[in-house]
Amino acid sequence: MVGLPTLKRYGLAFCLGALAALALAPFYALFLLVPAFCGLLWLVYGARGARPAFFVAWWFGLGHFSVGLYWIANALLTDAARFGWMIPFAIMGLSAILAVFSGLAALMAHRLAGGAGGLARVLVFAACWTLFEWLRGWVLTGFPWNLTGSAMALSDALMQGASVVGIYGLSLLAVIVAAMPATLCKNQDWGGGFKPTIGATVILALVWGGGLVRLSGAAAPGEDTVPDVRLRLVQPNIEQKNKWKSALKIGNLKEQIAMSAAVGPGAAPTHVIWSETAATYLLSSDLAVRKAMAEAVPEGGMILTGAPRSTPAGQTPFQIWNSLYALDAAGDIVGTYDKSHLVPFGEYMPFRGILGLEKLTAGSTDFTPGPGRQTLRLPGLPAVSPLICYEVIFPGNVVNATDRPQWILNVTNDAWYGISTGPYQHFDAARFRALEEGLPLVRVANTGISGVIDGYGRIVSRLDLGNKGTLDSNLPKALPATLYSRYGNAAALVLIFIVGGLGLVLGRRRGLNSRSS
Repeated sequence: MVGLPTLKRYGLAFCLGALAALALAPFYALFLLVPAFCGLLWLVYGARGARPAFFVAWWFGLGHFSVGLYWIANALLTDAARFGWMIPFAIMGLSAILAVFSGLAALMAHRLAGGAGGLARVLVFAACWTLFEWLRGWVLTGFPWNLTGSAMALSDALMQGASVVGIYGLSLLAVIVAAMPATLCKNQDWGGGFKPTIGATVILALVWGGGLVRLSGAAAPGEDTVPDVRLRLVQPNIEQKNKWKSALKIGNLKEQIAMSAAVGPGAAPTHVIWSETAATYLLSSDLAVRKAMAEAVPEGGMILTGAPRSTPAGQTPFQIWNSLYALDAAGDIVGTYDKSHLVPFGEYMPFRGILGLEKLTAGSTDFTPGPGRQTLRLPGLPAVSPLICYEVIFPGNVVNATDRPQWILNVTNDAWYGISTGPYQHFDAARFRALEEGLPLVRVANTGISGVIDGYGRIVSRLDLGNKGTLDSNLPKALPATLYSRYGNAAALVLIFIVGGLGLVLGRRRGLNSRSS
């Protein structure tokens, strides 16, 4: 591998990155991380200098993100005449930007441990890789999608470590375990025998065993629930191209009202929840629509729905928000939340004056961001942290840290991405946020995946992608605050520096021994 010509090395790196993407949802081919990361390490540390190491890992990242994010094409195809030409630029352009983080991780690792032994190289690389995953989560508004630790969603038990060290801590573990077999190579720069690989496997087994122990003390999914709360999740499965058509808007609204009011098996719902922008009307100024929706409100309950919100007519400057409304049986608004973390190019157009492009969502006006994380207190419900769409993918930023809620509500519209891997990856992100915070999470998606997740990250019930229907479920109780909910990503960052520091110490010791010999 090291002796391959430059272009073949880059091509191989691209293929290894694509391979690593298959370890994520919905495939969960976790074992593929081993050849992917072992190959990447051999290529990175076999590079003659930090600059070639950067480009090898950049090509790895390009393959990884282009395969992992291909579903972006579906969003552009909802209006192919206007946006279809952007598909190759959007997928490869975004992947090229995200791959810079992979390249910088490799550059740092090569400079810090290029002359070290195999074990030191693995530890330093894993620390650098995870550090730059963390940076990817907030630099330029952040995009922590498909973090390496997400592959742990294969197993409820493996996921449990996120309650202590979060998804970034699991990423660190995943890279160490996947890359450690690189030390089995019989080469003077790599050879470390079987001990490092066995040690990494034992650590993985201990994390898995600890997860089993944690789950063994938990009530079965769906058993420990909030009394007198019964939720109905409405998944109408409306195609994105039909969502905002004037001729179909009234029919779409009536259909969701009928689904909300239908008699179902079991206890009647106390609260009904619709997805992001399920109501395609400005509810704050449209009393008639609110009254129509109120017909489906359970007695003494509410409907919670996504809908746009705007400044009153005639007020300047005109602003519009992507919002969540809570409506009571009279059609009155009893609570609202405005999405604060907006999607670039989707909900607002950065550099609009330079690029001259329109945003993907309906309307020509950019959305305005809300004030940030809120804890809403609504009649008949425990305090809730509302999240709209991809706000749920940001570790450590899904609840108000000074006003802890009792559950999380994530409304989204994954109809943009059709039947693809995107909604599965999005759903896994929601599971990790529930587990990290120890809070149940209710996810309502227009086309799926909708579901109820408990504070252990376990799926209590779900409506699969592409299905139309309703899901009635009790609300799981919140768990006591987890270590992660108290300290956020601090524990993972400490681990990153401990592992990286250990790798540097081992590398320095090897250098001293080789000089003395």
